[in-house]
Amino acid sequence: MIRSILTRLPPGAKEVLRSGRDKVRLAMLRMFSVNGFLASLYFTLFSRRFFGEHHAVLKGRLQYYQDLAAAGRSSPMLRRNIHRIEKGLVMQPRRPVFGERFIGETVGEFDRAMGTDGFSADELRWAGDVLQEYFSVVSDTPAIAEARRAFSDAAEPTPEFAVDPMRKSKPYPRAQSPETTLQFEDLHTLYRRRRSVRWYMEKQVPAELIAQAIEAAAQAPSACNRQPFRFITTTDPKQASRIAECAGGTAGFSQQLPAIIVVVGDLSAYPLERDRHLIYIDAALASMQLMLAAETLGLSTCPINWPDVALAEQRIRDLLALPAHERVIMLIAIGYGDPKGGVPFSQKKQRDLLVKEFMSE
Repeated sequence: MIRSILTRLPPGAKEVLRSGRDKVRLAMLRMFSVNGFLASLYFTLFSRRFFGEHHAVLKGRLQYYQDLAAAGRSSPMLRRNIHRIEKGLVMQPRRPVFGERFIGETVGEFDRAMGTDGFSADELRWAGDVLQEYFSVVSDTPAIAEARRAFSDAAEPTPEFAVDPMRKSKPYPRAQSPETTLQFEDLHTLYRRRRSVRWYMEKQVPAELIAQAIEAAAQAPSACNRQPFRFITTTDPKQASRIAECAGGTAGFSQQLPAIIVVVGDLSAYPLERDRHLIYIDAALASMQLMLAAETLGLSTCPINWPDVALAEQRIRDLLALPAHERVIMLIAIGYGDPKGGVPFSQKKQRDLLVKEFMSE
């Protein structure tokens, strides 16, 4: 009704209304941005923009605790705690006692994972190797001694967890890192070659190549190695277009995408709200490595922005049957770039706009 009335107003009246609306909005922003309480009041009374995130964060926390009672193929708690132990092992100087506060729950989670069918063998091997190393160097306290006995009982039936100096699933000296012949100029050329490509050839994208790129993406760093993300892929052009159309910025080119990747963040990796932003940081780090890896495999990519729009979120959630604790981070179009297709130049900021050296007084 209101929109119908507005469309009938003369241009001058519309401009007056827009100007008045903007002044009211600015006044509200000044008023409600004074402190955190007023900001929360604003988003309670005048905007629902963060409702989706609020719901997902609480669902993620709930799922985290529910998963502790029924292990799946991976354990965020085990991954986090094993990584914390790794950091203690490489500390300089290394303390004789560390990890005491959480070693008991870590060994308990390891034991539970050992008894779970289908649990990741790589994750178990890594956890077992690191725990073996930990108990070989740490000094005993009552809590550590109890955890040591529990670990001995859990790992004894599995000889593959015996200490092996050649294993790569425990901390190692930097000197043992893989050698590379890659030079800065080579890497910089790859960065300049990778651009957002929106036009693709009508050529089937092998699922194996996408899997290779994702495997490379998994090497990206993540907070406490929890890797709170997954990639939903399709190489069916019809499905790719259908998914891409859920985003608002794909008009005009979504109909010719040969394949697409949906990057999904998993909030069930965290028991606390303070970590809610890590899904975006960690998934973005992995996504960049994925796109660079794809370029070396002859594939072009285009990350598709995913703003927090409730209707779009619900549409793609229904389409992909996503649980409430997972959030879409971005979409990535992928395929063989059309050599004749245009690519925006997109001038990047230079160092004088990006770098500010901190100078203490």
